[in-house]
Amino acid sequence: MDIGLVLLICAIFVLILFSGFFSGSETALTACSRARMHSLARDGNRRAALVNTIREHKERMIGAILLGNNLVNILASALATALFIRYVGPEGVVYATIVMTLTVLIFAEVLPKTYALHAADKLAMVIAPAMRWIIFIFSPVTEMVSWVVRNVLKVFGVDISVVNVGDHLEILRGVIDLHQGPEKGATDQRAMLRSILDLAEVEVCEIMVHRKNVTMIDADSPIERIVAQVLDCPYTRLPVFRGEPDNIIGVIHAKWLLREMKDRGNIEDIRIENVAAEPWFIPESTSLNDQLQAFRRRREHFAIVVDEYGAFMGIVTLEDILEEIVGEIDDEHDIAVAGVRKMPGGSFLIDGTVTIRDLNREFEWSLPDDEDYSTIAGLVLYKSLHIPEVGQSYTFEGFRFDIVRRQRNQITLLRVTPPVEETGGANEAGGR
Repeated sequence: MDIGLVLLICAIFVLILFSGFFSGSETALTACSRARMHSLARDGNRRAALVNTIREHKERMIGAILLGNNLVNILASALATALFIRYVGPEGVVYATIVMTLTVLIFAEVLPKTYALHAADKLAMVIAPAMRWIIFIFSPVTEMVSWVVRNVLKVFGVDISVVNVGDHLEILRGVIDLHQGPEKGATDQRAMLRSILDLAEVEVCEIMVHRKNVTMIDADSPIERIVAQVLDCPYTRLPVFRGEPDNIIGVIHAKWLLREMKDRGNIEDIRIENVAAEPWFIPESTSLNDQLQAFRRRREHFAIVVDEYGAFMGIVTLEDILEEIVGEIDDEHDIAVAGVRKMPGGSFLIDGTVTIRDLNREFEWSLPDDEDYSTIAGLVLYKSLHIPEVGQSYTFEGFRFDIVRRQRNQITLLRVTPPVEETGGANEAGGR
């Protein structure tokens, strides 16, 4: 056999291997998990740290890989063309094109990239040392190519130095949405992670206990009645007011009152002002993240929410914020309120006061949650632009809303029918 033929075939084979190496390296280095590489590098894995270093200069990395890949592919095609022309004649160009196209496509593109896609983290750490040297060797050429590319793009008004690479928070939200696992466990985990990211965007007025639902102590009431009210109440902390509910003078803790009763022996000698702690007032526009940090700094669990005029709006507790992250925390003293009841046929009977955040969290719906409203009743009022009558129906966001009960101007109960398959498109509201 002609030694020249053998050497030519071996050279083409080696070049195809190099092409596969470059193709697989590109996929592995771009598809590997940034979070996992960061975690491994923090634990002392040098190869993971090298992967992170290479990825910090993606333009240089991609340039070197493309340069190497095109170089070996063109050279392999040129050698194959020469080989076929030598043994077949002028028609060898056609044969070389067909054979090399199939060979490069299967063995230098699809095969290595498929494997790299399924083992990106492992392969990235394996090829990182070699890629470091390849990038270094090709750096003069890639830098020149990058300079040419930048200046050509500037001619067309594109400056890649100011191109926005995307919002990392939105990327994180996307990763959370893609999280998979056992149905119930994955749903709960996605809800918790989304809620943590939302803490900075949600205000305390959206989760507070409204003033009409707050149990309060009148400081002017007889001490016997105050003691009985505190002992009969399922809550440990209660606001104390004098004269009118907006005039809050303190916060009483059941444990403090019991200790005072034990120390004095005679409840007639107890003055509620001496037992109550100074109230902590916060504006309703405070974000949950800021309030959570404030609770930690002050070592407090209870705050009074007021509006811009100083009027009493409601209360918020540390437990309220934690429930926004982990879901409802019920104990033996909590009063269970069935705000959502699933009905046959896939619809839900929902109290008007149930918040949209809770519904989106529980059922992974995508109802709009705007600053102009926070409850399901508020959503219907905002979309319909008037106070609907019992029996009216509305359809928007793919959901059907039927008004079941109304008390004065307040929607108290709705039947909500979610779409069979949410498309993400919003429909215009319409009444019937």
